[in-house]
Amino acid sequence: MMWPLQGAEMTKGKTQWKEFLEAVSVLQWVLSFIFLGKIPPPHFPFLNMEKPVITAASAVYSQHLSDNTAVTVTSGKTIFVRKWRVWKHFRDFFPVKLVKTAELSPNKNYILGCHPHGIFSVGAFTCFSTDSCGFAEVFPGVRPSLAILAGLFRIPFFREYIMSAGLLPVSKPSIVNSLSKSGKGNAVVIVIGGAAESLEASPGVHTIVVKQRKGFVRVALELGADLVPVYSFGENALFKQVIFSESSLGRKLQDLFKNIMGFAPCLFVGEHFMFLPYRTPVTTVVGSPISVPKCASPTEEEVDHYHKLYMEALSKLFHEHKVSCGLSESHELQIT
Repeated sequence: MMWPLQGAEMTKGKTQWKEFLEAVSVLQWVLSFIFLGKIPPPHFPFLNMEKPVITAASAVYSQHLSDNTAVTVTSGKTIFVRKWRVWKHFRDFFPVKLVKTAELSPNKNYILGCHPHGIFSVGAFTCFSTDSCGFAEVFPGVRPSLAILAGLFRIPFFREYIMSAGLLPVSKPSIVNSLSKSGKGNAVVIVIGGAAESLEASPGVHTIVVKQRKGFVRVALELGADLVPVYSFGENALFKQVIFSESSLGRKLQDLFKNIMGFAPCLFVGEHFMFLPYRTPVTTVVGSPISVPKCASPTEEEVDHYHKLYMEALSKLFHEHKVSCGLSESHELQIT
């Protein structure tokens, strides 16, 4: 896969100081997730259990382990981090661009499904958890909140960092709370494929995991929130990843780790010291909303119906915009 602008061409017209600021902005973000979000305290494997085990060594973290209600209620109230100037340099490094294809009415609530996950979900983070791509100007009156792995909100200090960027735990109580507060104009963004999809992230690959993931559709029906497909072109081209076959020992270990910890240990490499992604454009295209009725107790047939509409709309969005976003007409979207 070749994008219109890559590598050295992306830095034309930029001063060395500007390039340095962009690189540092991206590096601090990547390293914060690797060393704060991905390397857990000793008790972290217990976080996915129904009743977390609190040992004497981890007692100091008890508030972070049990205070899910506080996370749900307060996340998004203090969001000064999303306004940092550093995110403009972060955006310009790739660069990341937000594309609007239809209006989102501020008189509705929304669940946006963002694909693909990639290694770090750069497009989703930049467009929906920072002000650098101008979401408020593109979709006036709509307030986006990106939902991420709930376990990350139980890590001291890292929790405060991500909450200050307006991120939410990807849990039903958190999503319901976010879509119920302040009337209308709320939009929760979920990277549907999650850890399973991150293991498929590789340049030239367009595989998304959504066929068996219907919980977000059920919540949309229960709340009467419209569904919106989103695709970030270029997301999978930011790093080169070692892809293990389904039957290999490496993949089995990745899946085991994912089931225990909630995220997948991807083996990837980028530019400069391995951690810096390639300077590849990421274009996050927001599709048209799918009108969803409010139904307190949706049936399986209703869930399946709107889930099918969502997948069809996502496929249409991909094929309508793939060429303008740097792909060839022959590229196909694989939905698993």
